[in-house]
Amino acid sequence: MTAVRVIDSIRPYVESGEVPGAIVGLLRDGSVTVEAAGSTSPGGAPLTTDTPMRVASNTKPLAAAAALALVEDGVLDLDDPIERYLPALADRRVLRRVDAALDDTVPADRAITVDDLLTMRGGFGFVTDGDSPVVDAAAEAQLGMGPPDPSIPLDPQEWVARFAELPLLDQPGTIWRYEFSYGILGVVLAESAGQSLDELLRARLLAPLGMDDTAFVAPSGLPPCFARAESGLEVFDEAGAESRWATPPTFPDARNGLISTAADLLRFAGALLDGGGGVLSSDSVVAMTTDHLTDAQRRAPSAQAFLDGHGWGYGVQVVDPDHDDSVTLARYGWGGGFGTLWYTWPQQATAAVMLTQVLPPSDEMISSFVGGVEALLGTA
Repeated sequence: MTAVRVIDSIRPYVESGEVPGAIVGLLRDGSVTVEAAGSTSPGGAPLTTDTPMRVASNTKPLAAAAALALVEDGVLDLDDPIERYLPALADRRVLRRVDAALDDTVPADRAITVDDLLTMRGGFGFVTDGDSPVVDAAAEAQLGMGPPDPSIPLDPQEWVARFAELPLLDQPGTIWRYEFSYGILGVVLAESAGQSLDELLRARLLAPLGMDDTAFVAPSGLPPCFARAESGLEVFDEAGAESRWATPPTFPDARNGLISTAADLLRFAGALLDGGGGVLSSDSVVAMTTDHLTDAQRRAPSAQAFLDGHGWGYGVQVVDPDHDDSVTLARYGWGGGFGTLWYTWPQQATAAVMLTQVLPPSDEMISSFVGGVEALLGTA
């Protein structure tokens, strides 16, 4: 089984111009193959298998793994209140309703914990079923409530200070809500470890796993990124030195800030399949890839919108046949808003990645990719 067979499942989307190009990587029984199709931009240079990409929310699993590494070291505990590291976030207030005025609040029942952040039950995030003045206020405060953008002008301390001025949407631990918790998590990791988030990720994950092409700053070979519009594809971020990812960010963002490659993402996936790959224990891998949501939390609007009603572990979606009769093979992983995707099928010892640079991702292309992999697994 090789990536060339998988890329055929999504080649029609490249040939139709829905995406200029795509990279597919496959890890099967310890062997990695990577294939590319199309170009870096409409009519541009051919896409190559080692082209770096903005992986957006594929940053989250790496941040979760770094958190678990610190837990193993005794630096963090999952039950730690985050105010231990970020005192400004003590004594939170919570809106009576998500659409309430910012001063219509009650006290939080308890402190937000590290586990709440990892499971995205930290009490703040996107509202998918209506309007919310506090979400608008967070956007006005430049806290990053839209597409991935490394040009947030705030350093981590100012970012936390501005968030501290806002009430929570939900009581901590009650509602799964994308994606704000990982912004907080990145600052908690940096504060607890006593080093910047990029230094922490490099020391605990990227360097040990040989993920040399993963960073918060893009190399010169970064292609442009596009957004869908009525007129077709419009440039969202320029290539190379003109990219917003070309300079070190003031706020290294654990939500969506990294650049990576197919090979690097498969190195991370391979480490998890290998019981942690020397950077995590097998118990941490199990904790990371086990669904932590209740049935009610999986049915809530935000989880329906982003998880399609599936589960969530630590930094990864967990797709379990026990919760969905339409699912035949268990898998875990996550995707990014620019059209990147990673899934691992643990029972088949297989991982696959798909990388494009078009916002938002194509649901049909994702379905074709997953279907293509699973068709091969079913006949392997």
